Amino acid sequence: MVERRFRKRTLFLFAYLIFALLPIYWMVNMSFKTNQEILSAFTLWPAEFTWANYKTIFTDPSWYSGYINSLIYVGINTVISLTVALPAAYAFSRYRFLGDKHVFFWLLTNRMTPPAVFLLPFFQLYTTMGLMDTHIAVAMAHLLFNVPLAVWILEGFMSGIPREIDETAYVDGYSFPRFFFTIFLPLIKAGVGVAAFFCFMFSWVELLLARTLTSVNAKPIVATMTRTVSASGMDWATLAAAGVLTIVPGAIVIWFVRHYIAKGFAMGRV
Repeated sequence: MVERRFRKRTLFLFAYLIFALLPIYWMVNMSFKTNQEILSAFTLWPAEFTWANYKTIFTDPSWYSGYINSLIYVGINTVISLTVALPAAYAFSRYRFLGDKHVFFWLLTNRMTPPAVFLLPFFQLYTTMGLMDTHIAVAMAHLLFNVPLAVWILEGFMSGIPREIDETAYVDGYSFPRFFFTIFLPLIKAGVGVAAFFCFMFSWVELLLARTLTSVNAKPIVATMTRTVSASGMDWATLAAAGVLTIVPGAIVIWFVRHYIAKGFAMGRV
């Protein structure tokens, strides 16, 4: 009976794995084909293997600049989000003040709000301030969503650290900056990794704000991928190659923080 259940679970997991990986495989498969082959025949692997689509992306400035722009504003946003969220999360986890729960809930409501709600205010504000089509514009806009998420994640990790560690450090003569960076921060490095991962992924895949607040100089890859229609039709092969390359940074980040994410799930904060 137990063996039978084990077989059913194994078959179910195997089927789910195929279902989950099939779109990725098909995108990789398309990236090595020509548009003619994609539109003319249904094949499980390329009949005429080609690197031309990847060559187009790495040699055409309109393509590879999109990846550079995305990495720039995603990096800026992740650093600023963690810099702001760390002291805020420490305050929520260690101190009790008037309206603390209401402020914490207000932060989370910002994260739950659709980006489209803030699109018009950001557009008008950045147009007035001359920040349109800049990396900092997109990075600052994403702070509205990433900082609450980072605060929520980090607060959960910080609350799991006993307060006696803080008190002992102060008794030993540690200043707060020295205590925070040399003792406290290493204890919550898993939380920092998880928060950085989610901030990175939100900024990397977010489309509406990134596309609206940029046009040429800071246009990200997600916006470039939506503008591949020409007079000859959709360039499916190049678009598939761009999609494969878009997955790579996220996969690399997941590889480095995979243990921290598992710990975050175990603590119930992810």
